[in-house]
Amino acid sequence: MVLDEFFLFPLGLVALLGAIPLIVLYFLRPEPTRRTLPTFRFLAESAGRTATNPLFDRLLRSLLLLIQLLAIVALVASLATPYVLVPESETVSETVVVLDTSASMGVQDGGGSRFDRALGAARDEVTGTTSVVAAGSTADVVVRRGSGTDARAALDGLGVTAAPGDLRTAITTAATIAGEDSRIVVLSDFADDSPWEEAVREARARGLVVELRQFAAGGANNVGIVDRRFSGTNVTVTVKNYGERTATRTLSLGGATERIELDAGGVATATLPVPPGGGQVQLSPSDGFPTDDTLYVAAPEDASIDVLVLTNDENRYLTAALSVIPEVSLTVDNPPTSVSSSYDVVVYSNVDPERLLRGNVDLGRDVLADGGGVAIQAQEETPNYGDLLLVAPERIGTTPTIRSVEEHDLTRDITFPPPTEYVVGDLRDGESLVTATDGTSLVAISDRGDGRIVYYGFIEEQSAFKFNYQYPVFWKRTVFYLAGRSTLTELNRPTGGSLGVSPNQTVETPSGPALGPEIRLDDAGFYRVGGERFAASLLSESESDVAAPSLTGETAPDDFPTRVEERLVPDALTEWAVFVALGITFLELVYLRRRGDL
Repeated sequence: MVLDEFFLFPLGLVALLGAIPLIVLYFLRPEPTRRTLPTFRFLAESAGRTATNPLFDRLLRSLLLLIQLLAIVALVASLATPYVLVPESETVSETVVVLDTSASMGVQDGGGSRFDRALGAARDEVTGTTSVVAAGSTADVVVRRGSGTDARAALDGLGVTAAPGDLRTAITTAATIAGEDSRIVVLSDFADDSPWEEAVREARARGLVVELRQFAAGGANNVGIVDRRFSGTNVTVTVKNYGERTATRTLSLGGATERIELDAGGVATATLPVPPGGGQVQLSPSDGFPTDDTLYVAAPEDASIDVLVLTNDENRYLTAALSVIPEVSLTVDNPPTSVSSSYDVVVYSNVDPERLLRGNVDLGRDVLADGGGVAIQAQEETPNYGDLLLVAPERIGTTPTIRSVEEHDLTRDITFPPPTEYVVGDLRDGESLVTATDGTSLVAISDRGDGRIVYYGFIEEQSAFKFNYQYPVFWKRTVFYLAGRSTLTELNRPTGGSLGVSPNQTVETPSGPALGPEIRLDDAGFYRVGGERFAASLLSESESDVAAPSLTGETAPDDFPTRVEERLVPDALTEWAVFVALGITFLELVYLRRRGDL
């Protein structure tokens, strides 16, 4: 707004409306009655001038109105507070507080946690201009060059996470946002395997003062869970003893328990069955660092995937690949057949077109309607699968080359060799993941309602892929994809990563609801996305090694570094506007006295 360049409170100019009644009264005032006096006419003529001058008389009458309007304008201008910008110098003491919020700051001792003590010290380090950087799995600038009040409020809103820390990135970020002659205060236990010392040296080389404050009491004999591996429906948990004495611990999950003995600095493992729906692996007795004493495990309520293979010439490579998947309950049947049981996945492989019943095709549609999946393997003579077939077969082609392999969970890191023969045809529905040079899809997928369809276009007898070690990997992924299931590895994540969901999708996290598309896994616990539950746990050997070595040679500066900033500030002219209004009022009184009205 243009008025903002001249007045601090432009709204005060609304008082100018008070001049309107004055102007209206002036125009409504009746003109005086003019009388001709002969004697005055003779006197005027003897003086040698005309008795009246209408233009001059109107000007004299308007002069009083002009003076009064000027007085009103000056008074109103004083209400709006006119100003000019003047230079001003200010001495600034700027501090950048780096507060470690990583998991190891949650170590407990008799005086509370490391984080609680660091937070109290951080509040004491706040100066007039303060920035706050939270050093967790990422470096978050919470406040940038804010006031002391803003900085303390931001610090009070921080909490310790269950994620590994990256102190180097946080210190580098602090040095980036720090102004000239700033002070960086790092409050941490320094139980961090990132090269944070390099970041400190780089910041000091720029002339910044970097002060390190360590909080590392407690946790010297920590024993914690540092890794886990899933195999079928079992989880193998790795525990490490960071203490200097032998330790005995018990691992429990559901109703299963395992007792382990750990030498000083030793590592031990235990395998436990994962119950339906998952649970929590507890390491007991607990110690001063409880975060790595619990492993959260997410699992589907029904761990078994029921798979039916309909075939008249059993593909033993396929059935062998499916049978070695621990979660798969495999059934092989031969059309024509009547299927009464329900299945999560139906695979059509080497089916005799003359023996395929309509009911066998309807079975696939029913599985799709229930949220399951259907897979169809290509063969030289394609049966009538109706709308279940994603590729319209035209002829048998020979010696194709692979043109492209799309990035997808089914095809990730898998090399597909070209077959010697394949079914040539156009894709009728869905998305092609593996495409030949002539545009024919060799692997295609499609969503059908709540279900999913996979087309496998390699004729098994004419393809070498069945001999590849990646063949069973592909079919395991395919079965889980068709059943709408995630593997235990996919459901269970380490803290410090993120979970991708749909934009604005609500996710229930351990600390409350959060919106997508990216959910940071900073808290240990369960995350629910729609009908699926994920788990995040601290799995970091470096973060569990909470007994950080003491810092040496670090001293606090004798005084705070400061700098002088030049800036323009408004200088109010209210008193001058008032003096002008008083001067104009005095001028009005003089004029009225001279005119004879006073």
